[in-house]
Amino acid sequence: MRLLDTVRYLAYDPGITPSGGGLPGLAVLKNVVNSINLFAIIAVVGALAVSLGVWAWGHHSGGHQAEANGKKGTVVAAGAALGLGAANGVVAFFSALGSQVH
Repeated sequence: MRLLDTVRYLAYDPGITPSGGGLPGLAVLKNVVNSINLFAIIAVVGALAVSLGVWAWGHHSGGHQAEANGKKGTVVAAGAALGLGAANGVVAFFSALGSQVH
């Protein structure tokens, strides 16, 4: 019966928590993710500039389809910038929220 209680307890609380420094290469992985985020933000800046240019060109030339595509691209680029900037905070928020679940 004691073994069954131990297994039941482990099923509810395995006692695993995230900790830094457990595996080698954590600093390298953080640098890689930071670099990917930087490149993505630079790409979003370029996409936003192109989308705004297409929007302006479509508006001034009477190209309604180009204007609509420029607007869509602008909204998508702004959303991507928001997501990239908030990624760390969103993950930290939900990680903290998830650690409260018992």
